[in-house]
Amino acid sequence: MTSDPAAPVRVRIAPSPTGPLHIGTARTALFNYLHARHVGGTFILRLEDTDQARSTVEFEKDIVDGLHWLGLDWDEGPEVAGEPARGPHAPYRQMERLPSYAAAAQRLLADDLAYPCYCTPEELDADRKEQEAAKQPPRYVGRCAHLTADERREREAQGRRGALRFRVTEGIVAFDDIVRGHVEFDVSNLGGDFVIVRADGTPLYHFTVVVDDAAMEITDVIRGEDHLSNTPKHILLFRALGYDVPRFAHLPLILNPDRSKMSKRKSQTAIDDYIGQGFIREALVNYLALLGWSTGTEEEVLALDEIVRRFDLHAVHKGGAVFDRERLEWLNGQWIRRLDPDDLVDRLRPFIEAELEAGRIEWMPSDEELRSLLPFVQERLPTLGAIGDLVGFLWVDEIDVDAATLVPKRWDVATTREALAAARDVIAKAGEVAFEADELEPALRALAEAGGWKAGDLFMAIRVAVTGRAATPPLFDTLVALGRDRVLARLDRALEALEADA
Repeated sequence: MTSDPAAPVRVRIAPSPTGPLHIGTARTALFNYLHARHVGGTFILRLEDTDQARSTVEFEKDIVDGLHWLGLDWDEGPEVAGEPARGPHAPYRQMERLPSYAAAAQRLLADDLAYPCYCTPEELDADRKEQEAAKQPPRYVGRCAHLTADERREREAQGRRGALRFRVTEGIVAFDDIVRGHVEFDVSNLGGDFVIVRADGTPLYHFTVVVDDAAMEITDVIRGEDHLSNTPKHILLFRALGYDVPRFAHLPLILNPDRSKMSKRKSQTAIDDYIGQGFIREALVNYLALLGWSTGTEEEVLALDEIVRRFDLHAVHKGGAVFDRERLEWLNGQWIRRLDPDDLVDRLRPFIEAELEAGRIEWMPSDEELRSLLPFVQERLPTLGAIGDLVGFLWVDEIDVDAATLVPKRWDVATTREALAAARDVIAKAGEVAFEADELEPALRALAEAGGWKAGDLFMAIRVAVTGRAATPPLFDTLVALGRDRVLARLDRALEALEADA
């Protein structure tokens, strides 16, 4: 029996706190959230913490903080980060739900739908090697499937503790996946009877997820495509326990640009890393929503509430979604441009403080100074973390300039020295009236023309001399931001470097 299509939609994200929140889990959480909000359903957080050896409080905090940062607030969930548990199906941590798994396991045992397995690791390993030698797929041979009560007692008397295996039936498991359409699995390909409770009593994922989804009345299981092969096992367990089978939607894999699977080993996947680099939540949520779904239009820059309004789980793509870092940076830049000046200053401040702590700048600019830079900085920031590379030269007393970098490609040292000396005089005289971009630009363009130089070469030499960089915001705005005295002092140091190099 499947979930009642008229029942209110209930979805969940169930991360395991054995690692930080990563791109895949964040995208899955987002799609669950979007579906719930679009149809007026319930979004649930459940922590799958039965892997006690690897689960940590730090990873749990990272996951919870990351979901909050993305704006994915849940309707039901456990007590976390000082927030009380909420929802009628508590507890929402698997380690607090062990009695419910034990009860479900006893039901399966009583109905002979599961049985204790006393096979040793050595026996299972020998079976696997024999199957490999025969070029057969690995499967449990059923050694303990039909033991008598006496045989079980004998093994237990030997000190063996039995794991619990679920009896896999024969035939085809079929279901209609919301994303992938009609899917069928031959049960004979599932590897035989599988373990649902370890010998030490710890329940395994395939078992706990079914018991919990049923207890929490989950109607729609939305998860990554890598879980597709698990679904027939779960459906068999739902049926064996007499539970309604939820609807399934398996999201496309997230791929690297070379179309290999995005993984924690090969790719940057931790959400906290993207936060630390200065991607903003509006952009990251926007981008994650487009990893496997689109509006069907050319529109790409969408706020969360607009995505919720348009989202349709049936429109999710089947094919893999390529994670394009350049596209994410472009989208991030679009969202940075939309920020209110005061909001942008607030968001930039931690990144400038990080530059100061790292010793890359020597003082913190005031909010007023930062706000004055926004007209020519806001349009050029791909990430908040790029602020130091873009204008960090403003917040140091001196810059190190290599004489070789001062010389434009078409010039030599002598020409560069002559041009910078002349530019210094022009800037000094222009500054006597008003040190403004519209005063400096005409005077320096006239100098280039009089000297027979290309304006681009002259401007590049000045830019490197006063900033130490070949790429900066517009030169004349940069000169004004530095101020007349600092510009003249830096030009003097550049000329000294050229003299020393002559």
